[in-house]
Amino acid sequence: MNEITIRRPDDWHLHFRDDAMMRAVVPYTARQFARAIVMPNLTPPVTTAAMAAAYRERILAAVPEGIDFTPLMTCYLTDNTDADDLARGFADGVFTAAKLYPAGATTNSDSGVTDVAKIMGVLERMAEAGMPLCVHGEVTSADIDVFDREAVFIDRVLAPLVGRLPELKVIFEHITTAEAVQFVDGAGDNIGATITPQHLHINRNAILVGGIRPHAYCLPVAKRETHRLALRKAATSGSARYFLGTDSAPHTREAKENACGCAGIFNAPYAIESYVTVFDEEGALGHFEGFASENGPRFYGLPLNEGTVTLRKAPVAVPEAFDAAGASVVPFHAGETLGWSLV
Repeated sequence: MNEITIRRPDDWHLHFRDDAMMRAVVPYTARQFARAIVMPNLTPPVTTAAMAAAYRERILAAVPEGIDFTPLMTCYLTDNTDADDLARGFADGVFTAAKLYPAGATTNSDSGVTDVAKIMGVLERMAEAGMPLCVHGEVTSADIDVFDREAVFIDRVLAPLVGRLPELKVIFEHITTAEAVQFVDGAGDNIGATITPQHLHINRNAILVGGIRPHAYCLPVAKRETHRLALRKAATSGSARYFLGTDSAPHTREAKENACGCAGIFNAPYAIESYVTVFDEEGALGHFEGFASENGPRFYGLPLNEGTVTLRKAPVAVPEAFDAAGASVVPFHAGETLGWSLV
C-alpha cells in the first residue's frame, strides 16, 4: 500500500503555549488536524470558562486563512476549582474536558491538584454531566523513581478513582508503560488512552546513550524497550480504546539545551507522518484511520470529521529546526527522513 486516504484526523492532546510561540506553532497542527484538545497549563493556567474562551479566540486568530480548525478547550483543575463555573463552561460548550495535573508533574503544573480527594466533589459533578477528565498519570512523590511514576499512579490514584466513580469518562493521556496498557485493556468502556508518536518511536536510550539528548526528553519520560513495544502493539491493535494525542510541546532550543532543560517534544510539524510510519512498520495500516480519526471523537461523543487527508509513501526530510518568532525550536525527528508524506 503506497497511498492511503483517511477521514481528517484530530489531535486529542497538545500544547500551543501562548503569545508569539502559539502564533508560530498553531499552523503546523491546523495543517493536519481538524480539531485538537488544547492543554491549559499556561502561566497563569486556564482555570475558568472566561479564561478558556479568551484563549480559544487567541488560537483561532492564529489559524491560517482558509483552514478549518477547531480548538477544544480544557480546564486546569486545582484544589480550589469552582465546580459551578466548570459545569457552566461545559454546558455552554466552552470546555470540552478538564485536565488533572498532579502538582509538580510536568511543565507549569505547580498549581495542579495536590490530592484527588480535594476535588472529589468536582469530579462527581463532572461524572453527572458526562464531562471527560484528561489525566496526566504520574505521582510526584520524591521517593518514587521517575520511571515508576506512571505505574504507581495507576495503583494509588487512577484505579481507586475509577472504582469510586465508574461513570466518569477518563482519558489516560500519553501512556508510556505496559502497565498502563494492561490497565486500559482491562477497564470499562469509560476509560480511553492517548499515545504520542515519540513513545512509539523511542525508548529511554534515546535520551541517555551517547550523551544527554534534551530534545528526546519529555514527561512522562520514555521507558524501557519492552514498554515501547507494548505501546506499539496497543496503538496498532485496532482497539477503540486508543487514539491519537501528540502531546506536542514546543520549547525554544535555549530552554531545552541548558543545565535544567524543559520537558517536552515538539512533534506537530510531522505528527501524522510519524504516526503512519509506525502503523506501516507494524503492518497495521488498516487500523490507522480508527486510531487517528475515529476512536477519539467517538470516545468524546463528538461527530466524526467530514473531510479527508491523503498520505503517500514518499520520503520527507524533517528540518533540523524551525523558527518560532525569532527563536529556534527543534522538532521530533530533526534531521531524519520519514517514509510517508502528507499530500
